[in-house]
Amino acid sequence: MKSYSSASRSLLLAGAFFGALTLSAVAQQPAAPAAGAAPAAAPAPLPPGSPLIGRPADNEAAAKLAPVAPPPLAGAPDKLPIAKLKLPPGFNIEVYAAGMANARSLALGDKGTVFVGSRLVDKVYGIENKDGKRSVKVIASGLYRPNGVAFKNGTLYIAELSKVSKIDKVEDNLDSPPKPTMIYDKLPKDEAHGWKFIAIGPDNKLYVPVGQPGNVVLHDEDHGQIRRMNLDGTGAEIYVRGVRNTVGFDWNPENKQMYFTDNGRDWLSETVPEDELNRVTKQGEHFGAPYCLQGNIIDQELGWGKDCKDYTAPVGLMGPHVAALGMRFYTGSMFPKSYKNAIIVARHGSWNKTNKQGGDVVVVKLNKDGTVKSMEPLITGFLQDNKYVGRPVDVMQLKDGSMLVSDDWNGAVYRITYGKQKVAGK
Repeated sequence: MKSYSSASRSLLLAGAFFGALTLSAVAQQPAAPAAGAAPAAAPAPLPPGSPLIGRPADNEAAAKLAPVAPPPLAGAPDKLPIAKLKLPPGFNIEVYAAGMANARSLALGDKGTVFVGSRLVDKVYGIENKDGKRSVKVIASGLYRPNGVAFKNGTLYIAELSKVSKIDKVEDNLDSPPKPTMIYDKLPKDEAHGWKFIAIGPDNKLYVPVGQPGNVVLHDEDHGQIRRMNLDGTGAEIYVRGVRNTVGFDWNPENKQMYFTDNGRDWLSETVPEDELNRVTKQGEHFGAPYCLQGNIIDQELGWGKDCKDYTAPVGLMGPHVAALGMRFYTGSMFPKSYKNAIIVARHGSWNKTNKQGGDVVVVKLNKDGTVKSMEPLITGFLQDNKYVGRPVDVMQLKDGSMLVSDDWNGAVYRITYGKQKVAGK
C-alpha cells in the first residue's frame, strides 16, 4: 500500500497556488498614496481564468469577496463537525472514513471499495471494506487535479485536468495498484473550470465535461460542453453545449435522461444568476452559457443579439452562487418512499455572497414531467455564523440504500442512514 503522508504537503502547495491565483488582486491593490505623492501604478492584470476577473471596481462589499481556501490538512476524525450537522427526523449521520485530504468525487467498486478523487492534491484514494472494518489506501498519486472517478466492470477511470486514464482490475490490487493507463488526452489544459466530474451512462459510454475557461468568456468550440466516448477513449463526440461548469450529473432511472448541475456566472449580482439543474432530452442541445443565464436572463456582456428562447431552459434553479455540485438519483429502499427517484444534491456553498448560501445537501423531488416539484434540506450545518466548518462535494448511494457524502474541507466522507442507527466498524 502506498503512503499518503505527502497529501498534506500537496495540499499546502496547492493551497499556495490557489491563493496566488484567486487572491492576487488583494496583493496587487496599491497602497493609498501619501499627500502630495505621485499616483501609484495601476495594479498588474489578473492571471487568465482568475475568478476575480469581473469583480466590480471601487466596491467595498465586492472587494471583501474571494474564493475560500480550504484548510491545508485533512481534519482529525475526532474534530469533524458531525455534532453540528442537522438532518430530518429519523436520519442518522456518521463518519465513514477520514484522513483523505481534499476528498471530492465518489465512485463505487463491485467489491464495495469507495474510490475518492481530489482536486487540490495529486491522489485518488480507496476506502476498502474488509472484515467489517474500513481502511484508506492511496490508489494513485502524482496526478494533476484527479477530481473525476468512475467505475465499471473492474476498471477505475480517473479524470485529471487534461486527460482520462484507467486502472484495470483495481480492486484485486488495492495494496499495490498499477499505474493508470491514459486512454484520452484531447482535453484543454485551462485551470479555470478544468477539473472534471465523470460518470458512465446507461449507454455504457464515459461522459466528460469541459467547462468554460473563465467566469464569463466567449470560448472556442472545445469548451462549454459535455463529451462522451467509448470506455477505451475512442469515439469521442460532443453530447451537449452551453454548459458553464458542471461538477455533477446522473441519469433518471425511469427514462434514462441525463440531469446535470451547472454553476452560474459570478459578479452579476449577489442574487442572480442561480445555479441550474438541467435535463438533456436529446443530443446536441444548447443550455445557454455564456449567453443566457438561468433560462431567462440575457448576459449583460455576452448576450447582445441573443434570445433565451433559443436555448434549453433548466428544469429547476438551485440558488444563487450555491455551487451545486455532485448529484445522484436515489433508487434505494432505506429512505422514506417520498425519496424514491428524487435527486440528492451537494451544494458546496457560495463564496461571492456577503451572506453565504449553500454548504448543505438538498433533496430535489420531481414532477411527473421531470421538472422540479420541490427542494428541501437533507443535511444542514456545514455553514456556521457565515463560516464553513465543512463543504459537501459529492453524494453516492451504497448497495444497502445508505448515502455517502464527501467533504473536501475536512477530507472526510460521511454516511447517511435512516431508521434505527447501526454504526459499522470504522
